[in-house]
Amino acid sequence: MRVAASSAPLPPLPPPMLYRPLASTGLDVSVLGFGAATLGNEYGPTDRASGARAVAHALERGINFFDVSPYYGRTLAEERLGEALVGLRERVVLATKCGRYDVATFDFRAERVRRSLEESLTRLRTDRVELFQLHDVEFVEPSILFEEALPALAELKRAGKCRAIGITGYPLGHLQRLLVHSPVPLDSVLSYARATPLCDDLGVSLLPFAHARGISVLNASPLHMGALTPQGPPPWHKAEAGVLAAARRMVELLAARGLDAPMVALRYALAETRITSTFVGLSTAHEVDQNLRALEQPLDAELREELVKLAGAARNRPWVEGLEENNP
Repeated sequence: MRVAASSAPLPPLPPPMLYRPLASTGLDVSVLGFGAATLGNEYGPTDRASGARAVAHALERGINFFDVSPYYGRTLAEERLGEALVGLRERVVLATKCGRYDVATFDFRAERVRRSLEESLTRLRTDRVELFQLHDVEFVEPSILFEEALPALAELKRAGKCRAIGITGYPLGHLQRLLVHSPVPLDSVLSYARATPLCDDLGVSLLPFAHARGISVLNASPLHMGALTPQGPPPWHKAEAGVLAAARRMVELLAARGLDAPMVALRYALAETRITSTFVGLSTAHEVDQNLRALEQPLDAELREELVKLAGAARNRPWVEGLEENNP
């Protein structure tokens, strides 16, 4: 017996995911990555079950790159991600970090780096990660990184505990100096809020420098730490008042045209093809689908230029993060 075909329209297929190489690891990662800080309630309460469904749904839709840290939720994000990945681990390129453990708690000693990874592996329910990173390196003197943390990363990579090693932070000049002077080869560098209509200086120096050397550049916070959202930035945002005012103008302009500011901001970041992956915070399956819409079409070039002009003098004005001497 033949079943009659339904006349109801089929839901649109999701756009095909794009993948790029993670340095020289032989691994390909999705250009849209899953920022797992949300699983640690970093941006408000996240239901454990909803978060687990978001992880599984992201994998179904082609997102294979997951980034977490013991700092997010003070280990809660790693614990929840580990639970969500039971039975799915082999499909994931998993990244975590070490060195930052609370708002003002940093420890980049070699012994702590090694112990941190073992603790993370236990929470993540795995025996290795694909990428292990030093978290927010601008908060420590470079000598500690050169003498302790970076050699420890290399040791862990040789031992097979991780496939790639990298650094993360905000001041781009400092990150580039660390790449130049690192006593061990690094595979990746991650920064945040540096590929947005408000501040896109990632491509000025660090990005071409790293790209030419086969170092993967990872991007986070394409919404400029919440500034490019209808609800606006959190009260702790460090940007100057003029930068936040420019963000409000952008959001208002886009809303008047019926455009979603977070979607436009994400498309802005994804337009930079030298970025290996952009991480976005996801906590529900619905948010996964929403963010995947950014892959459907590129950002309109005229709109991009209009946003840049709207930023005016507020454009490319980063704030100071970490030790003052580590900021260019």
